Amino acid sequence: MLNFYSYEPQKGHGLPHDPFNAIVGPRPIGWIASQSHTGVVNLAPYSFFNALNYIPPIIGFSSIGYKDTVRNVQETGEFVWNLVTADLLEVMNQSCAPYPPEVSEFDATGLEQTPSKLVKPPRVAIAKVAFECRCTEIMQLKSFSGEALPTWLVLGEVVNVHIDQSLLINGIYDTAAAGHVLRGGGPADYFTIGPEQLIKLGRPEMIER
Repeated sequence: MLNFYSYEPQKGHGLPHDPFNAIVGPRPIGWIASQSHTGVVNLAPYSFFNALNYIPPIIGFSSIGYKDTVRNVQETGEFVWNLVTADLLEVMNQSCAPYPPEVSEFDATGLEQTPSKLVKPPRVAIAKVAFECRCTEIMQLKSFSGEALPTWLVLGEVVNVHIDQSLLINGIYDTAAAGHVLRGGGPADYFTIGPEQLIKLGRPEMIER
């Protein structure tokens, strides 16, 4: 028989670290490049990120606080998602330092940028995958009671995709070979994906009764 620890989030969890982030995870990292209307390039990781629609492809990330990335996307309507892989973990972590708006994380971390094809923000030159996006919606989240929260959800349609050709095996993207890094729930927890995590399950046929 299961023995549950239960709590109401509004009253606190009573644990050393909030378990919510650990339960909803590991999560892909939204490493978002954006550009201000004055041309300053920003690069920031967001742990609340995911794919939200298939056709057309739409991705989204949430920013807790109205940060430079949200302001830039609101001003220009564009951003680029860059895939974080194991070889980029340390520099990704460096890019989340609280740099002022006039400082580009590309310059601060020494990351090389390369031009995008359809949008103005550049992409991380050594990122194995990048999605160029045009913003479709920005909304401020609300609680159940209707209170406006200091969190902004940014959605964007993917208009161009860049994939390192070494990751296309017989035309199929090899997730395990890419070395994706995912955010965990602890204060400093990350995970990687490798072949040992692969489970193949075909879609079941409909069972007639």
